[in-house]
Amino acid sequence: MKTIKSYLRLYRVFISQFFKIILQSKIDFMMGLMGFFFTQIMGIMFLYLVFQQIPSLNGWTFDQLVFIYGFAQIPRGIDHLFTDNIWLVAWRLVINGDFDRYMLRPMNILFQIISERVKPDALGELLVGTILVIRSLNKGIVVVDAVHIVLFIVSIIAGAFIYTAIKLFFASIAFWIKISGPILQVAYEMSDFAKYPTEIYAKAVKFVITWVIPFAFVAYLPASYFLGAGSFMGHSSLIIAVEAGIALIFCILAYIMFSVGIKNYESAGN
Repeated sequence: MKTIKSYLRLYRVFISQFFKIILQSKIDFMMGLMGFFFTQIMGIMFLYLVFQQIPSLNGWTFDQLVFIYGFAQIPRGIDHLFTDNIWLVAWRLVINGDFDRYMLRPMNILFQIISERVKPDALGELLVGTILVIRSLNKGIVVVDAVHIVLFIVSIIAGAFIYTAIKLFFASIAFWIKISGPILQVAYEMSDFAKYPTEIYAKAVKFVITWVIPFAFVAYLPASYFLGAGSFMGHSSLIIAVEAGIALIFCILAYIMFSVGIKNYESAGN
């Protein structure tokens, strides 16, 4: 059985090889990075235009929503940077039979998929998210002390794992239906709802994005805690504990789904 040290060494080898490939086309890399950066800027512009017409959104100010938006981009960017290759399971690895090559190697299959590539254009999401969080710090709307800094880091990590778990769960459906990309796309894009206060949605939508596909726990709910606002759990630090618990549960469920799916994999032509 391979040790953690050996897997870290293998990951470094895989990623170094991948960077050699992308550096052959520096223009494509820069275009992808700038594309994601400007996509995030357009999201902020949309918020700005909305608040030109209304002074607040269900009691939330423009500056507070900018922080929630920026906070949401950091765990999403981390997930996008390191685990984007899971999308290929949903779209083509299963139906084309390309998944075979992972099963022939003497190492963890999920590790192979994740370590095959990173997405440097995710740096655009991380950059915008970091800038918006720093902006909020400068405006003094976020509570800052040692406890909040530690919980902020915990929340970001837990949020990234929630993104990855949801992605892996819905991608694994491909082992039964061959292509699960459209299902994964719909589920993943529900994360956009979590960039805004859940109170503005109907109860059914609020329930889904909080407890079924829990994107609210990677954006609005933890962000409201750091803002010292919102009504969920009385904006207690328990929000971060619940987020970490949800991350653990969903990661376990997603990996079980993936493992069972592998046993049902039939290769191409079947």
